[in-house]
Amino acid sequence: MKTAVVYWSGTGNTEMMAQEVLQGMKDQGAEAEMIEVSSFQAEQMGDYDAIAFGCPSMGDEELEDTEFAPVFEACESALSGKKIGLFGSYGWGDGEWMRNWEAKCREDGANLVQDGVICNEEPDDEAKEACQELGRALAQ
Repeated sequence: MKTAVVYWSGTGNTEMMAQEVLQGMKDQGAEAEMIEVSSFQAEQMGDYDAIAFGCPSMGDEELEDTEFAPVFEACESALSGKKIGLFGSYGWGDGEWMRNWEAKCREDGANLVQDGVICNEEPDDEAKEACQELGRALAQ
């Protein structure tokens, strides 16, 4: 199984989460790679059996809008039927951005393997384990 973790990170917290998701994928025996969103193109969606997208909450609980959101929006037409996982960190709010993002993915027909993984600021051991679980679920 070929999987990818596509992410954007401002402070490094979401990148740490991405590394844990990647580890979970590899633990399941998947061929897995971690890709910064600036190096990912919508045309690559078909290259992967499952993709984890990671982006922190920005502004008024929304996806980072300069790099991440434009790439994700370009990928939306390829989400239907695709195994997808979502994750990201936040510094304020209650996770509304993740609920909105999950709803958008469901509207697009994505197969969300589980609820998105969120953590406040730097991921603790519980958040790291949740990220690994997400990676394992995507690689099954």
